[in-house]
Amino acid sequence: MRHCPDARIVDISHYIEPYNIVHAAFVAGNTWSEFPDGTIHLIAVNCVYDTSFRFILARHAGHYFLAPDNGVLTLLFDEPLLPNDLRLLNIATEEHFPVKNIFAEAVGRLAAEQPFETIGDFAPPLLQRIGIRPVITPDRIRGTVIHIDNFDNVIVNIRRETLARVAGSRSFSLYFKRHDPITRLSTNYCDVPAGEQLCLFNSAGYLEIAINMDRAATLLGLKVEDVVEIVFEEK
Repeated sequence: MRHCPDARIVDISHYIEPYNIVHAAFVAGNTWSEFPDGTIHLIAVNCVYDTSFRFILARHAGHYFLAPDNGVLTLLFDEPLLPNDLRLLNIATEEHFPVKNIFAEAVGRLAAEQPFETIGDFAPPLLQRIGIRPVITPDRIRGTVIHIDNFDNVIVNIRRETLARVAGSRSFSLYFKRHDPITRLSTNYCDVPAGEQLCLFNSAGYLEIAINMDRAATLLGLKVEDVVEIVFEEK
């Protein structure tokens, strides 16, 4: 607030699992586009991860992103960021935890409408991290649990368009652990009686396994990185 007293601050989450850049990229990736052009997004997860840690200012689709160069930015976007849209921020190495002052100074300069190119130096290539993607064959999709939300709903890295493209007009069975498969797609949690399992596509477009009015991850024994599989019926 000292650097930018007129800032309008929206706090998305302080509940990212410690050091978990995959979790951070998932949350940021499903929220940033809801904000207006010119918004500055701060992603402060696993900031001091290496003796040569770096902090990056990125520009994408009219928005700005401040993050450590630990792979989170490469997980956040489907397409690689262009070199001209990256700036390496200066670090006061004598500080124990410099991220607060680094981000605050960059926010102040952006809010003061200083040119993007004058904030920091030309950035070297970003540290790369590759997200887990579903494995697709003609008759099945093998996905991975990528997030469990506050209601214990289980989110899988299978998108609506992926299922539609592979399934065509075929019916499917969704298998996980040793439970009976789910064989139909719901629209709402209340499509099934309370206590019964279901699957649907959430508002972010990801496949979700849930139990109406109960905690799916706990009751079904599912956790992040568990494998689920969709098998399509032969015509």
